[in-house]
Amino acid sequence: MKDVYRDDTITTLETIYSISNAGGGAQNCRNSIFFSFFLKLEVSGAPALAAALAMFKILRSFSSGFTRTARTETDAFCFVALRLYSARRTCNRRNLFARISPLGSPELSVVPILDQWIQEGRMIKDFEMRRIVRDLRNCRRYGQALQVSEWMRSKGLFSFTTRDFAVQLDLIGRVRGIDSAEKYFSSVSNQEEIGKLYGALLNCYVREGLVDKALSHMQKMKEMGFASSPLCYNDIMCLYLNTGQVDKVPNVLSEMKDNGVLPDNYSYRICISSYGARSDLIGMLKVLKEMESQTHISMDWTTYSMVANFFIKAGMHEQAMSYLRKCEDKVNQDALGFNHLISLYTSLGRKDEVMRLWALQKKCKKQVNRDYITMLGCLVKLEFLEEAEKLVEEWESSCECYDFRVPNVLLIGYSQRGLIERAEKMLQNIISDGRIPPPNSWGIIAAGYLEKQNPERAFKCMKEAVAVQEQNKGWRPKPSVLSSILRWLSENGRYEELKEFLSSLKAVPSMDGKLSNAFDELLETLKNNDETTADALKKSQPCLAQVD
Repeated sequence: MKDVYRDDTITTLETIYSISNAGGGAQNCRNSIFFSFFLKLEVSGAPALAAALAMFKILRSFSSGFTRTARTETDAFCFVALRLYSARRTCNRRNLFARISPLGSPELSVVPILDQWIQEGRMIKDFEMRRIVRDLRNCRRYGQALQVSEWMRSKGLFSFTTRDFAVQLDLIGRVRGIDSAEKYFSSVSNQEEIGKLYGALLNCYVREGLVDKALSHMQKMKEMGFASSPLCYNDIMCLYLNTGQVDKVPNVLSEMKDNGVLPDNYSYRICISSYGARSDLIGMLKVLKEMESQTHISMDWTTYSMVANFFIKAGMHEQAMSYLRKCEDKVNQDALGFNHLISLYTSLGRKDEVMRLWALQKKCKKQVNRDYITMLGCLVKLEFLEEAEKLVEEWESSCECYDFRVPNVLLIGYSQRGLIERAEKMLQNIISDGRIPPPNSWGIIAAGYLEKQNPERAFKCMKEAVAVQEQNKGWRPKPSVLSSILRWLSENGRYEELKEFLSSLKAVPSMDGKLSNAFDELLETLKNNDETTADALKKSQPCLAQVD
């Protein structure tokens, strides 16, 4: 198809170039053409988006002849051109994932969407399919990731590499269990593929904590020459760490080195963790020193933050500060690193360092919701509630997407400190701004009122939570809160409200086992009560049965 905008784009670029050389007032005309060009790109979808990249190169080449103001304007236009080009490319590349992503429920199949994509005559490359599998795994949507992986293999439209086989085995282990993973492993006969699969199956054993199977499998890998990378040794060290056999971890690291396998960053971090878990700080520092001496190892903030954390737990704050400074030297602009540092300084009670790092993080990068959640949690922990309130206001004034997890941090802080009326007032103010809170926000308030011996208000808040449960279908109310409210309703003879409340709980998808446990507890508490109460509870039993 002819690119109808290509000629216009080239003409526009040539015109800009000629005008730029004219100088003087011609630069004003140049600005008009710039805006016209970008408007055309924005409205059309611009098949010739590569021209934006060309524009960037041309503008940069002749901008030295502009006045200082004109150069600034040109830089701005260059930036917009690149952002527009990049955004459109990203949008096109991720379009299939954009269709899959809204299917958040693991029960929903993504196969119809994949089939429809092909039926529409659209193409997708191998690496894009692998990216979708990776993104779904990162979101812990393992069932849907497995569906995409199996669809890839079944269609015969994509090359299926040894890594793809390994990823599929890992997903089978997560979704269908270890028996299915072993069956899949046994079904693969290609020797080239089976090497990678050995490592994937070992990872499944480690994840499930199957010590004997993992060690037996590792021995086979050694005998077959498949234990030549740090990954399998790291798996065994993780296995020992996760099963409480921390004293065995250093031996695996030694064996690894004896077998000529160079430990990586993760190998050393696992071993450092094993010493820290035993409060052997001398042994921990010995491993750290060895790690720092390795020429193939690039030290990172994660290792130093781990060491600092063990010193904090041991009450050795000066030593912790020393490693926190090393950690900061390695953070650069890593958001996760900043958040770890802020949290660790909070554990030391150092508000000055917390505020300094928050200000530094602001200069380095734009804060996202996760950063505000971390910072709010730290301010609440340090008892600086006024600063936390100001931070929520700052976030509300700049956030692009209102994420209730942010204000919920302060709601929890209020509730834990007995300031539950203040918490409810804050939530009501948010509602008055036209926002609908998720049920867990109301659940926080309900729990707070129960702590203050006010079950009447707790009951009203829990009814509000149930009324908005559509906002978060994965919401699971605390059984202790439910049982307290149900007990209070029964003990006060409010049987009709009890019945209505139980009926309303049927609309909560995740209620099943939770409601059953809470009601069993209530029955046990009231088993010796009078006949009227027993009759009321009996009447409520059909409601419970329907929910179950």
